[in-house]
Amino acid sequence: MSSIIILALISGALGVVYALVTSGWVKKQDAGSEKMVAISDAVAEGARAFLAREYKAVTLVAVVLLVLLGIFLGLWTAIGFFIGVVGSAFAGYYGMMVSVSANVRVAQAAHKGIQSALNVAFKGGSVTGVMVVGLGLLGLAAFYAIAQKFAPDQAFHALIGLGFGCSLMSVFARIAGGIYTKAADVGADIVGKVEAGIPEDDPRNPAVIADNVGDNVGDCAGMAADLYETYTVTLVAAMLLAKSVFGGDSVWVEFPLLLGAVSIVASIIGTFFVKLGKGGYIMGALYKGLSVAAVLALGGFYVVTSWFVGLPGADGFMSVTSIWTCALIGVLLTGLIVVITEYFTGMYGPVKSIAQASTTGDGTNVIQGLAVSMKSTALPVITIAIAIYWAYSLGGGFSGNPGGGVFAIALSAVSMLSMTGIVVAIDSYGPITDNAGGIAEMAELPEEVRNVTDPLDAVGNTTKAVTKGYAIGSAALAALVLFAEYSRSFETELAFDLSNPKVLIGLFIGGLASYYFTALLMEAVGKAAGGVVDEVRRQFKEFPGIMDYTQKPEYGKCVDIVTQSAIKQMMVPAMIPVATPIVVGVFLGPEALGGLLIGAIVIGLFQAIAMTSGGGAWDNAKKYIEDGNLGGKGSDAHKAAVTGDTVGDPYKDTAGPAINPMIKVMNIVALLIVPLL
Repeated sequence: MSSIIILALISGALGVVYALVTSGWVKKQDAGSEKMVAISDAVAEGARAFLAREYKAVTLVAVVLLVLLGIFLGLWTAIGFFIGVVGSAFAGYYGMMVSVSANVRVAQAAHKGIQSALNVAFKGGSVTGVMVVGLGLLGLAAFYAIAQKFAPDQAFHALIGLGFGCSLMSVFARIAGGIYTKAADVGADIVGKVEAGIPEDDPRNPAVIADNVGDNVGDCAGMAADLYETYTVTLVAAMLLAKSVFGGDSVWVEFPLLLGAVSIVASIIGTFFVKLGKGGYIMGALYKGLSVAAVLALGGFYVVTSWFVGLPGADGFMSVTSIWTCALIGVLLTGLIVVITEYFTGMYGPVKSIAQASTTGDGTNVIQGLAVSMKSTALPVITIAIAIYWAYSLGGGFSGNPGGGVFAIALSAVSMLSMTGIVVAIDSYGPITDNAGGIAEMAELPEEVRNVTDPLDAVGNTTKAVTKGYAIGSAALAALVLFAEYSRSFETELAFDLSNPKVLIGLFIGGLASYYFTALLMEAVGKAAGGVVDEVRRQFKEFPGIMDYTQKPEYGKCVDIVTQSAIKQMMVPAMIPVATPIVVGVFLGPEALGGLLIGAIVIGLFQAIAMTSGGGAWDNAKKYIEDGNLGGKGSDAHKAAVTGDTVGDPYKDTAGPAINPMIKVMNIVALLIVPLL
């Protein structure tokens, strides 16, 4: 076993240990009164029930695919697939359950002040973040080492199976969790806020528990599975590309694991720097941790790269400075995507323009929101394009070494994903603080507690949008690397000539798949939300005492409705990225399949950015008005903003984020079936 594999195993294990120790610390914090604990337990029960049904459905699909992979592509590919599914599922489940237990403790910690509440919330989120990268690196490094020892001729294809397992679990988690969270949220808002005129998280709303469950299964478990998959698949893609460029015995194959090992340590250290400054800027406290992790990672990258290029077979490709610059590009891209996404979704010009448009009605709110969503694609795409060009040139891509140029892009992608631990920690902070605010409202805690949880929750809305932007940007680079590996996987490198009608057909089908996929998800949220609306209206009508607290809502009814609807409607969209590449590859050939991948990457990237940024902007436009601007709560502008937020909810939390795993599943399936083509 090489020294790089050993370092990767140690670093991955360190991440898992950190997550376990930190989760123990979170659970030791004061959970508050019996009423608070009862509310938190209801949310936890709903989350467990939903994931149990989701995982049961995924298991049925996974078992069938496991058998087929074993028959057609070999035992080791099937084993890799199994490890990928289980790893992704566990990372999402464990992190989500810690987040569910953290919410009530944040609400209780808010009695002591904002720093205390922030500390518990972020520590809870860091469990998910560091568990994702620790488990991902540990599983990948261990499986690769074992496969190389016992089946060296199958080891690399087995890694594709591992990536496919992660991707399949991710797409199911994103779809089902996204449908659940937004159906509950939209249903609760339509009847509670608009029709009944009661506040968000009001205990009189029968959908309020389902809404809080949704925050966890969508934004926590869904995001964890998504970035676990992106992190693992990017490492796999870089290793496969190194094999095709340098050869299977080259030390460059293991170099991506070395970068992953460094970044886990950097992310763990970064979590200890999340503290409020004198100005009390919450987002600044979170960015402080991200910045420390980034600086430490870059320093560590330079040290390990200097050591690595001295190994036999590692010299002659790029200098230490060029390799480190590729890593710098990935980290810079992370920072720029975060800043750009915050500009379009935070309390800045774009959000305020939507809020202003709300003063003239629902229609103008929606029109302006759509305009902002489309404009938000420009800067991220230009930034990604510059990063690709820069890295490609460093690898000699424009100097007669296209393989080296693409591998340099892969190194930038790995470096960008090296921030996954701290980024997922920042993301998971969002649903924790959202639930903490809900518990404070439902448990009727003092106003000073809400004065702490509300600003934490408001920042959480931005962090969720920012991390979705990061997920999309990293997914774009990962998909590009996967596509590059696909095009090099045949005896003669494929040429994608637009004069070839098969390539053109593939492009059209790839774009169509992305649009049809998102259409099904939007429709699914609408159907499930309609069921919630009908149920909440029924309860308000049949139990009039709910409004004066003399009767208690039947919270479980809404939880059950959304659970059933989400599980029922996740199957068809989840099968699109699996079945489409197989059908196109078998009936139209490798060139058409390559066209399909290009179409899905390009169209999907623009859709994902527009949907997530636009939805976040709609949400914060509503919050901007609720803060007392343009008439405040209950005004006509506020009602229009709620309508816009209702449209934006499935945009930003269901359809948009689900495009990430969809694109990567298509690319992974294409790589998987290369031997059959």
